[in-house]
Amino acid sequence: MQDLWDRALGEVEVEVSKAVFLTLFKQTSLLSVEEDIATVSAPSMMVIDLLQRRFYQIIKKALDKQTGIDTRIVFIPKTPITKTRMENAGPLFNQQEAGKIVIGHLPRVRPDFTFENMAVSSSNQLAFVSCSSVAKKIGSFYNPLFIHGPVGVGKTHLMQAIANDVYSKNPNKKILYITSEEFTNEVVEAIRNNATSMMKKKFRNLDILLIDDVQFLAGKEKVQEELFHTFNILVDNSAQVVLSSDRHVSELKGVEKRLVSRFSGGLTVDIESPDFELRTAILLIKARKLGIVLPIDGAKTIAQDIKDTRALEGALLRIITQAEALGEDLTVELIKKAVENKSERPRPFGPDEIIKNVCSFYNIRPSQIKSAKRDAFLVRPRQVAMYLLKKDLGLTYSQIGDFFGGRDHTTVMHGVSKIEGLVSKNKMANDLLGISRLSKTSPVDY
Repeated sequence: MQDLWDRALGEVEVEVSKAVFLTLFKQTSLLSVEEDIATVSAPSMMVIDLLQRRFYQIIKKALDKQTGIDTRIVFIPKTPITKTRMENAGPLFNQQEAGKIVIGHLPRVRPDFTFENMAVSSSNQLAFVSCSSVAKKIGSFYNPLFIHGPVGVGKTHLMQAIANDVYSKNPNKKILYITSEEFTNEVVEAIRNNATSMMKKKFRNLDILLIDDVQFLAGKEKVQEELFHTFNILVDNSAQVVLSSDRHVSELKGVEKRLVSRFSGGLTVDIESPDFELRTAILLIKARKLGIVLPIDGAKTIAQDIKDTRALEGALLRIITQAEALGEDLTVELIKKAVENKSERPRPFGPDEIIKNVCSFYNIRPSQIKSAKRDAFLVRPRQVAMYLLKKDLGLTYSQIGDFFGGRDHTTVMHGVSKIEGLVSKNKMANDLLGISRLSKTSPVDY
């Protein structure tokens, strides 16, 4: 196992910076490869979170190359969080639960995304109760369950909590969590390789199918057709289907009416953006998972400054790392200083502003860059915009493709790769610098 892992890490090392490799990968190890499940240990849940969210595909690619199989990777911590590390956590948490950590063996499902680890308030209570009911009796309540809400409110957490809860009680259940982008890729690859029968067998024999971000299925006719038939077979067999979207089912554009009708046939629940109290609770829970005692006043300071739920975890990790680097305790004073420094930095802008600035620099219109036209004068600006959306905002290739009128993810990958090659040869510095100067809110110093 160690020789295999060393060879895989050799592949990873050329894909990431030296600092990232030494910090995140050096202390990892490969414990086992059983069938297609590879179990990797890492020093902490913090490292596991970063590996899963940012480097999963790089690790998988390297491991697949060494094993010759399509691996599914499960990360587990070397040293589980213990109750003694949390003994001063305060009354918010049950002390018997403080050190509890669920180790899952479900591909792409985070073991820490459980019902116990989720903060609940009026904004997400209905969704929480609905998901809990589904986990207790799959296929019987609310089938399908359709969860919708803006980015970063906990839709993925709830879906994966269902998977973890069912798996912990019955590991023999066939459970699959997948994003709409991955589902699309599975269908496309099956058609390309004349392996549709295997693909159908994979999806239609499940006990639970959870598909994230179904809004990105818009315009993909073959994929929607496969999902329609898969959906019908699963529901007829009393299997559970759970779906999530950033909008209500009635607002799904580009999705066939018959599929929208199926999505509407169960329970539809929404999750609102969290209020200040819920954001504070989320920070305390995330700190608990990391084995860190976060002062409640410190959590309030962070929650007051940051409204986006997904950004909360990033801010917490940054502040913890800063405290460790300075060799200081995680005090309220340190947190306030870190938050004040962060608030002075330019705020990152969104997709529309990136498109606007790219078009302004190249003297073209946004409607042109998003159009289906392939004129030579549009190719470079379009590729640059795709590169910035990927690099600065972390959008998936499928999300970027949808943003550009439903382009295939492989087209986006080519565009991003093209600009990355030019950047590595220092042939894009003037363009990127010029684009960044168009907005004072640029997130990157080119």
